[in-house]
Amino acid sequence: MTDEVLTERRGATLWLRLNRPHALNSLTDGLLDALSRGLDIAASDKDIRVVVVAGEGRAFCAGADLLAFPEPDAVRDFLHRVGMVFDRIESFPKPVIAAVHGIAAGGGLELLLCADLVVASRSARFADAHANYGLLPGAGGSVRLPRRIGPARAKHLMFTGAALPAEEFANTDLVTIFTENERLVEETDALAESMAGKSPLGLAAMKQLVAEGLEIDAAEALRRERDRLIAHARSSDFAEGIRAFSEKRTPVFTGHTPQTPRSDHP
Repeated sequence: MTDEVLTERRGATLWLRLNRPHALNSLTDGLLDALSRGLDIAASDKDIRVVVVAGEGRAFCAGADLLAFPEPDAVRDFLHRVGMVFDRIESFPKPVIAAVHGIAAGGGLELLLCADLVVASRSARFADAHANYGLLPGAGGSVRLPRRIGPARAKHLMFTGAALPAEEFANTDLVTIFTENERLVEETDALAESMAGKSPLGLAAMKQLVAEGLEIDAAEALRRERDRLIAHARSSDFAEGIRAFSEKRTPVFTGHTPQTPRSDHP
């Protein structure tokens, strides 16, 4: 049986390629399980610093395989599974890049919305598409899409079901880098490499702080930022960064976690 997600190690980056090209990489229980196993690999290997999600064949992901839902109970079970995997991608402690070519529709659009950054080629097209089949978003589209491109543009995609070229979103938070088709892998590798040498502890903390800062009031967010930096100051990465600055060299970060300060009290 063909693996539904292909894994490829490229330096410090792990590429996870959705591998159902005959079905435009539509989402199934098996593909979601394989995607979760790929995340397990990335989580367990400290030398993997960045994750890329991409698609095999001529599409990124056309969304859920609608033929897999003969009855309402199947929809409920699938949404539970897809929610767990997508939420894990969004909160994954390492940077996640979506490298998008071809169609990203429905659940495929919802998948890329969970990535931290998106590299899209000229062939990429984005569609919510649920309205075309009398469906609703169920994997975060109605929440994450408006936060990326604003409510009016999100409603346009959602209400019309239209597939729009990625170039139209090149100056929005939906697309980090827009590139020519033949440069998609090169641009994605370059972006991943630019992050791979940074402190993994620092990037994980930044990712969490940004996510929390969008959900809580500014005063609490600022307090958490200060507290997180104070804790980070006890890490080996913090010390290495200061040493490297002093010695005028490039730091080499290990990602060792901060030590809990010892208490003088019994």
